[in-house]
Amino acid sequence: PFSKLGLEKNSGSKCVISMHSRTTTTIQDPKNPEHRKTFTFDLAYWSHDGFQKDKDGVFISTDPSSKFASQKDVFHDLGRGILDSAWQGYNATLLAYGQTGSGKSYSMVGLGANKGIIPNVCEELFQAIEERERNQEYQVLYSFFPQIRDLLSRTKQPGGLKVREDQHLGFYVDGLKSVPCGNYAQIERLMEQGTKIRTTASTNMNASSSRSHMVITIQFRQVFLDRDLTKQSTINLVDLAGSERQKSSGSEGDRLREGSQVNLSLTNLGNVISALADAATGKKVLHIPYRDSVLTKLLQPALGGNSRTTLIAAISPADIFYEETLSTLRYAERAKKIRNRAVVNTSTLMRESKAENDRALLVRGNSGMAGKLSQEQCWSRPAAGRPEVGWREGPAAGSAWGLPSLPQEQWIMKTLPHLLNVNEDPQLTGVLKYFIQAGSCDAGRAASNAIHLQGLGISDKHASFTNSDGKVMVTPHSKCKVVVNGVPIVTKTKLQHLDRIILGSNSAYLYIGFPSERGSEDLTRFDYDFFQLERAAAEGVSVDKLGAASHGDGKADPGMLAVFQDYVRLMPLVAEANQMGEELKKGLRMELKVKNLAASDSRGHELQKEVMVKVTNQRTREVWIWSKAKFINRKFLMEELYRRFLDGEDSHVAQEDDPFWDPVEVVHLGSAHIWLQSLAYSMKLEEQVEFMNCEGEEEAVVHVCVTPCSPAGRACGEEDVVIDPSELLGKRMDFQVGLVRCLGVKWLKEDAGRGIQMGYRIYDLSSTLYTKPVWKMVNPQIEETVQFTALNASQEFLNYLQTDALIVDLWGLQEGCTQLDCSQSDLIVTSEGHVMVDTKKMSTLMDPGQVQISELYMKLLKLEQETELLRDTNRALREENVFLKQSLEKVGSTQQGERLPHPPAAREMNQMYTRPASSDREFAKALKLFYHSMNQARGQLLRLRQEKPPEEDEMLRPFVQQQAQRLKDFGDVLESSLRRLKNDVAVIVKKKRASLPQAE
Repeated sequence: PFSKLGLEKNSGSKCVISMHSRTTTTIQDPKNPEHRKTFTFDLAYWSHDGFQKDKDGVFISTDPSSKFASQKDVFHDLGRGILDSAWQGYNATLLAYGQTGSGKSYSMVGLGANKGIIPNVCEELFQAIEERERNQEYQVLYSFFPQIRDLLSRTKQPGGLKVREDQHLGFYVDGLKSVPCGNYAQIERLMEQGTKIRTTASTNMNASSSRSHMVITIQFRQVFLDRDLTKQSTINLVDLAGSERQKSSGSEGDRLREGSQVNLSLTNLGNVISALADAATGKKVLHIPYRDSVLTKLLQPALGGNSRTTLIAAISPADIFYEETLSTLRYAERAKKIRNRAVVNTSTLMRESKAENDRALLVRGNSGMAGKLSQEQCWSRPAAGRPEVGWREGPAAGSAWGLPSLPQEQWIMKTLPHLLNVNEDPQLTGVLKYFIQAGSCDAGRAASNAIHLQGLGISDKHASFTNSDGKVMVTPHSKCKVVVNGVPIVTKTKLQHLDRIILGSNSAYLYIGFPSERGSEDLTRFDYDFFQLERAAAEGVSVDKLGAASHGDGKADPGMLAVFQDYVRLMPLVAEANQMGEELKKGLRMELKVKNLAASDSRGHELQKEVMVKVTNQRTREVWIWSKAKFINRKFLMEELYRRFLDGEDSHVAQEDDPFWDPVEVVHLGSAHIWLQSLAYSMKLEEQVEFMNCEGEEEAVVHVCVTPCSPAGRACGEEDVVIDPSELLGKRMDFQVGLVRCLGVKWLKEDAGRGIQMGYRIYDLSSTLYTKPVWKMVNPQIEETVQFTALNASQEFLNYLQTDALIVDLWGLQEGCTQLDCSQSDLIVTSEGHVMVDTKKMSTLMDPGQVQISELYMKLLKLEQETELLRDTNRALREENVFLKQSLEKVGSTQQGERLPHPPAAREMNQMYTRPASSDREFAKALKLFYHSMNQARGQLLRLRQEKPPEEDEMLRPFVQQQAQRLKDFGDVLESSLRRLKNDVAVIVKKKRASLPQAE
């Protein structure tokens, strides 16, 4: 279900999961509701709604028709299968996979009265032992660790336990304590002990359990005395780390290595599952990468080996987690293809006695986890009458671990005000309790404090709590960080029942007041999300501010909600990183920003938002911008360095290996929108436009000019203005974009040693144009103008001018950073050096070296048009010749009977008859020569188009020079052909016109 007051309910999430049967799961794309994908598994459990609490606090179905699956249903299907396998002598493994908050731990461990699979398996195992035959003995060994740290050992082992390999054992954890247990109460106590140590470790490093795997191993051995036979079963119950870490916190794009071993282990687990799935489907797989991580080493028998294995894929139904949920479903779909080969693990007592003679019994199973016990420990045989397990108590029994008895703790909780810890993992919430007795008590790191706290940002003397006159007051010491109900305090403050307190960077506690103040409140509503949302609201961060609020249709954008969720989730992590940097004296300040919070595209539509972290070196004023993924990866590395610092080890690292450092880089400061509609009407635009930063605040002002002009660069006048943009269709358009000056740049005001560059990309340009760098000037003079040319303006380009804006980006330069390339080497330019736009239809352009070909091709088309005009002129002249000839024949027929006395005149008339034919021949000859030269030019053009640039860099320059020469020759041919044709036509027309008066 969605958390009551958490991010899902708070941001108005919608459910995108549906289950129409016990085996199918359908997911709906929130951005495209028509797109659905259905997955089929062995079982599909619905627990989103349709439930209620009974009198004991157990969730049950609201009515018989509800499809709600309770913890009892899940255990019936899965837990009993694990127990059946164990009794038969098979190894059994249960893996829970999914993102944080999707219900993995709830399914495995449970919460409150709703017990999960692990406690139910343990409880029913001992119930079954008590009901078995008297001629059998049983041994149950329990171990519990996350991240290969033994949670049942009170001695600290630097670096955690080591995984080793044995020829017979396979992979095992060296030194892991396996504790013998005689009843379920002992296991329950051990689980509580492990959880407390786990919570304390989590609090010390502000690291929630979602960042680590939890592995519980139960080694179950049955001895059949009458048959001289033993059966050995290893039960692995694994709650994997949150799967979202695998993707979102990867080191992609980071110069440093992957910071989280958890991320690597989940990635490697996915690789192993993919390889095994491929092998199961018949594909050839050369290698299964079990050895690539500790997790896959230990789970090798469970994955494709000797184990009956079940995978629970826990998914969130919220639309803001669509991508994560889809990824989990695909992960599970791959895993179900794996086929294991489990066998019954049996041996004879004689063989075991021989192996155990004169040495400690080594309890082991196919999982590879082991611990040493004496031969006298860990055996049980049911007795007559009341079944009592006669176990020899190990160090885990009773209160040997120094834990207060449960009745005593419950009595203190009922009488004294106290603090309950709140953790991101609900399993660890409420585990630690700090009681505030009458009088005054200090809280902090120092062991002498009445309330001994650990955690980032906790000072030796952090705060004082005073219990007097029925009131509890909290007073911060010095500059120590104390937050009450989301608001930082600096003076003595009275606490009210259910106040939320954050000490240091992110140690969260719920204050439980005096018995008289308490009622029947539901404490579960004050979860980790509640604390963070309250903190965000106090800092002015809300769904509305991030632009994720509901629109007119009442539906919120899932993408915006996901950004809000990321922001709130990252807030405590940034606080932790700042605290680690402060204690390590790194001099950094990190703050959350939202990329594109107030930015839009060229049409004014909102851009996709994402959370980023701005990092500032407070001494050098250097600035870095880290993505969410990069920041999380760096934080894992910071934690590793900080852990070494706490352990007293050398925490100094080389600068290039320091997670708090990066080489300086160019920083995006803001964007300005220059609307181009005036260009569509051949009108000049000159104005001052604001650069808006990611928060929607003015960063600077730019003075810009956009001017329509002639090919020679002369600005168009009022007489060139068009009423309808369609008048420019198909015509050549030239215009200039000039960036004159930048005013009031905040980036430069903050540090005079900085610089700026501006960049923009218009319409279909393949790359961005950048201005030259300008340094150390608050109001820098830019004075850069670029002329653009559209040889044949298309309708799409004219539409772009009328609807879109030119986006100019402002970039901040820092001393030592790599400047943005302001050359135009890869742009398409005309022979005059103007940048060409609207070249989408020139599909023949293969590379920038063929730009001049396109120009010449346009000239060729123009020449063909002129040739067609000449043809029309020739036809008109022919018709005129025919008319003249007919007129002359008519004149001759009227004088047919008369003999002309002047023979020379007759000869002159004959010459007039023959002149038109002579003109036609001359014109035809001129056209023939022109067409011949055009055919040669066309062939040359086609050859130039087919030329491909060489792949070798050293051959590129000669190729460009050769192409340039060919283009020059081609241009010369076109120019000379056109010139000769014009001259020939001029001579013919002149002669023709000279003959007309004589004919008359």
